[in-house]
Amino acid sequence: MYLDGALSNEEERNLLFEIKKSPELLEKYKMEKSFREFLRSKVNRRSVSPTLIKSIKDKIRIAPN
Repeated sequence: MYLDGALSNEEERNLLFEIKKSPELLEKYKMEKSFREFLRSKVNRRSVSPTLIKSIKDKIRIAPN
């Protein structure tokens, strides 16, 4: 969640404190971060046309509740 930016400031501080105390957690953090960077560098995201985006949004708006 930290790498996704999904932690509150307090949760982030607590996690970083725990990582600093534990070499095992630090190693896991580094591995996860490295893996995510690897994926970002290797996966090509295809762009989507504005027309497709609009079409999907329109379909969502008219979908029955």
